[in-house]
Amino acid sequence: MKHEELTALLAEPTTPLVRAALRGLPPKTLESLATVADQAAEQGWRQVVVDRVRAFAAEQPGGGPQPVTAYFTTTEQRTGSGVSVGWSPFIAALGPTEEMPDLRQTETTARMVPVGEADRVEEDFADPKLSEALHRLAALDPPAHEDVLRVHLPTSRVTRVNP
Repeated sequence: MKHEELTALLAEPTTPLVRAALRGLPPKTLESLATVADQAAEQGWRQVVVDRVRAFAAEQPGGGPQPVTAYFTTTEQRTGSGVSVGWSPFIAALGPTEEMPDLRQTETTARMVPVGEADRVEEDFADPKLSEALHRLAALDPPAHEDVLRVHLPTSRVTRVNP
């Protein structure tokens, strides 16, 4: 089997041929495949984040230094099953250096948000591909409240840091 054929089969793992092949594997092998698949998925979503941040940075006006880093902070999402922490789909800071800026809130205002309004804001103002990638990364590796997601554009590295 050629590399392209294997790639095509793995791109659609629910096809009858792939399903039959997977059913015949021992549990330990399936666990290994699941681990590798999770790692590959996480890397793929990280690359989407880098690509979307690059596109956003390229659209910014001004002739100053090119952005080197972008930072995302966390946000709480309330659902029927409770509260979860995810990555905010909005860039918290876009910096021309590798030094982390102060990302603390300088002022906090609490207000009631009608159910569904947060989703509408995200739909209206966030990049849908970036938003999806951030949600997927949060599902694969949930952040803590104080975590910051750092996107380093020269190396295409996405890392979680704790300021």
